[in-house]
Amino acid sequence: MTDTTTDTAGTVHAEGHILEPGGPDRAGEGPEAAGILASARRLVHPELRRAIETLPGSLRRVALYHFGWEHADGTPAAGSAGSAGSAGSAGKAIRPALVLTAARALGGDPAEAVRAAAAVELVHNFTLLHDDVMDRDTTRRHRPTAWTVFGDADAILTGDALQALAQRMLAEDPHPGAPAAAARLATCVMELCAGQHADCALERRGPDEVTLDECLAMAEAKTGALLGCACALGAVYAGADLDDVDSLDGFGREAGLAFQLIDDVIGIWGDPRRTGKPAGADLAARKKSLPVVAALASGTPAAAELAELYDRPPPGAAAGTPEHAERAARAVERAGGRDWAQAHAADRMSRAIGQLAVAVPDPEAAGGLLALAEFVTRRTY
Repeated sequence: MTDTTTDTAGTVHAEGHILEPGGPDRAGEGPEAAGILASARRLVHPELRRAIETLPGSLRRVALYHFGWEHADGTPAAGSAGSAGSAGSAGKAIRPALVLTAARALGGDPAEAVRAAAAVELVHNFTLLHDDVMDRDTTRRHRPTAWTVFGDADAILTGDALQALAQRMLAEDPHPGAPAAAARLATCVMELCAGQHADCALERRGPDEVTLDECLAMAEAKTGALLGCACALGAVYAGADLDDVDSLDGFGREAGLAFQLIDDVIGIWGDPRRTGKPAGADLAARKKSLPVVAALASGTPAAAELAELYDRPPPGAAAGTPEHAERAARAVERAGGRDWAQAHAADRMSRAIGQLAVAVPDPEAAGGLLALAEFVTRRTY
């Protein structure tokens, strides 16, 4: 892992808040990233809440539940009244933080990019609502997923509404960069959908029919594309030229792939108390995550054992049981899948830093983005 130390100076005031790197160091976050993320939540969550309140009643109810601001019966969730700056249920705000921090890194005013940041977060949550339905995930952010509470149709339609709401926010934004941002975000949504389609197609294939290159391309489309788009939108709102916008997009994509690699590791070995999902959930569902595919491609005895576990669980270890997941996790580790994922995440992080240096050569100006990139690849589990 590239060991990057940043020392970011300067503050930007917006709506009475400060976007700066300093702040509390919660578990799994460095002090710089913690401060940046907390500031982004303070700026963006009120904008998100205002936008969601404009949805039709039935869709608004599902959205408010999904973001963690209300219970399923419509009553306020604990702490929701003051939750605008909380990491809590509404998420860490990594993507909005990238928008605002990229704008600042290129000399723009983050206050002018708050709508764009909120639009990116709406698109992210559109994908979460849909993915949970397709993957049949039952837990997100330590609570039942929206489809398990309201049904598939309501969750899907609410996701659709969030995507439309994101586009409306940019269409109504008077900032001169808004049209270009809207076009980029729409293109990104198409790439996200293509990535999810590829993911579903890969899941229908046998363990020996999926290549690592296919999985990496799918992960870039599903995860890297939106992080790249977030960085690019910040650059657009800062008035950057196209080359710098594209470099920021490349930075976000590479950091996003590193993020996905670590997320896949957490999906196998993560602590449910921290992840909000059952232990070994990805293995129990026999998902072909990147560590799993790397392990399957290793040609080791453990790879053969893993292929058998994915193809036909042995007696007494039925698919989906904790015992089956534990056996699969041990096989992935023995086959080198965990080590490969962590090493490849480090390599992608190095590439991300190279892309960032092209657009923002000043280490001080780039410090916030570096801190966020380090955060997404150094999460604890």
